[in-house]
Amino acid sequence: MESSRLLQHLAENFSLLRAAVVATDPTAPVPSCPDWTVADLVEHVAKVYLHKVECIRLGAFPDDWPEAIPADPVTALDRYYERLTTIFAEHTPADPAATWHEPDQTVGFWIRRMAQETVIHRIDAELAAGGGLSPIAGDLAFDGVDEVLKLFVGYGSTRWKDEFGTLLDAPDSRPLSIATGHHAWTLRAVPGEVEVRDAATGFDGDALVSGEAEPLLLWLWNRGGGDAVRLSGDRALLAQFQALRTAATQ
Repeated sequence: MESSRLLQHLAENFSLLRAAVVATDPTAPVPSCPDWTVADLVEHVAKVYLHKVECIRLGAFPDDWPEAIPADPVTALDRYYERLTTIFAEHTPADPAATWHEPDQTVGFWIRRMAQETVIHRIDAELAAGGGLSPIAGDLAFDGVDEVLKLFVGYGSTRWKDEFGTLLDAPDSRPLSIATGHHAWTLRAVPGEVEVRDAATGFDGDALVSGEAEPLLLWLWNRGGGDAVRLSGDRALLAQFQALRTAATQ
């Protein structure tokens, strides 16, 4: 997806996130993040924004926070969102930035990541508020599914090996398919890694996870129930994928 479109999504979902948190008691629990209150959620997002500003400004991961974080989480959220969007506007997506994804050390990586980070935490805020969930745009949801599978499950399985424990010591290496709309991905767990590739159809695996992009994205991030997607094929292979995606997104 073009960075300009991702920036639109970032702005829209930030507005929804902010509206939800200011309308909710800051001590209210966040159902999708059981250890967090709304205040904790807002502080987390604010710090994420500031961290990405520093990754771009310094061209390296910051050793320390550059300043004291405002005590009021919403004040911090507003301040660091403004800095984030300002620094995005001052750079092209191809400009260098320090990221955790070795193949992509660009500002564009953080534009995509922050658009996806914001929509998921917007969902968290709306769940805490207790009202209905605003819809996720189809192109953003599709991009989010692609990001989870390729970056968090695939690349993450090699970068954060400890998070996967023993899951990849001797995994079932039969292929599993993920499908939404007219697109599919094939995943194969091999010792030490989950291989992820785009596929022509969702029928080249021994198990299949399928659904519309929005509920599939929420399920992958543990924000939606299992009834939101369709699971078919080998149960052991499906259970292995459930464990792998949980490890990748915890």
